[in-house]
Amino acid sequence: MSRVRIRFAKLGKVRWTSHRDTARMWERAFRRVRLPVAYSQGFSPRPRVSFGLALSTGYESVAEYLDVELNDDLQDEGNALLDLESLSAGLSAALPEGVDVLAMSADNDRSLSLQEEVTVCTWRLAVGPVDPGSQLPDIGARVDELLAAESIVITRTRKGRDIVENIRPAILELRQVDETSDGVWLECELATQPRSLRPTELVLALGSDVEERFVRRLYQWIERDGARWEPLAVPLAATDAPHALERAL
Repeated sequence: MSRVRIRFAKLGKVRWTSHRDTARMWERAFRRVRLPVAYSQGFSPRPRVSFGLALSTGYESVAEYLDVELNDDLQDEGNALLDLESLSAGLSAALPEGVDVLAMSADNDRSLSLQEEVTVCTWRLAVGPVDPGSQLPDIGARVDELLAAESIVITRTRKGRDIVENIRPAILELRQVDETSDGVWLECELATQPRSLRPTELVLALGSDVEERFVRRLYQWIERDGARWEPLAVPLAATDAPHALERAL
């Protein structure tokens, strides 16, 4: 059974679509381009599609991933849909505005799932004052305080329970990169294992007078034995949505 890995962007109004609805978008797109997707066995067969780390509703991203398994019995050399360049363009056209294929690859030699492989995510986010009429605090100073701290304890909600945890080990990098009318822009690298740290929880550590404005996922990283790489890198000319990377980077 063949497997195709897809990297895609999720930008604009479609960011308010839930993870489950995003999965349904892809299932419809696969049907529209007549991709020979393999299905699970059992009473209620489902497409054999596995997504990477879930993206919170309201977040943008240029680094979302999915793996789709294809039915080898339906493939043949004359099937134009199996040409990755044609398939990429066809899927982008079949998907809602704001969801675009950035890169694709075919690879049968993967033992781990995307959720098991990815260990770090790079984020860019804007923060501003909770009270629109108040002055923005010195975010740079608060960033320095967080990085200098040995422990940062917050209350996180896990499976309906409040858990007090030290999130400092999960903050790998944090820096201020810009200040615009949207607020102060930060870029950070947050660990996803053993437990994932969300940008919302990082903003909580910056203070109760600061709120999250915009969040974009820029990269997902696999780290092993001192090396780091992306699940699928974006080539220079990977998409018909040329502003996707420009907006996020």
